[in-house]
Amino acid sequence: MSWQTYVDEHLMCDIDGSGQHLTAAAIIGHDGSVWAQSSSFPQFKTDEITAVMNDFNEPGSLAPTGLFLGGTKYMVIQGEPGAVIRGKKGSGGVTVKKTGQALVFGIYEEPVTPGQCNMVVERLGDYLVDQGL
Repeated sequence: MSWQTYVDEHLMCDIDGSGQHLTAAAIIGHDGSVWAQSSSFPQFKTDEITAVMNDFNEPGSLAPTGLFLGGTKYMVIQGEPGAVIRGKKGSGGVTVKKTGQALVFGIYEEPVTPGQCNMVVERLGDYLVDQGL
């Protein structure tokens, strides 16, 4: 299965038959290289991915400044240190799951809930971890 298929069918999918979808999603290597992304995923800066990786290595480092993605600032909220970072902006937000080789990003807006975004992103992330990726 191609990386783009993971994004299209497992991240940008219909969430639990609700007719709702993430706004944008991507799978990005730890080095900031794009493995696959939705057409709606923001054009990010390499230093934004570096900052996310730093927070996985030093949990809490993003909290004072926020998580930036494509120049959009998300307030960092509770996550799982070293595994998941969650951010909030208005009625939307972002979930980032770290795997052995990649970062799985999901961005959502209402009516999608934070919990739905977490479920979609973390389910694929956990699968990739199980596959040694």
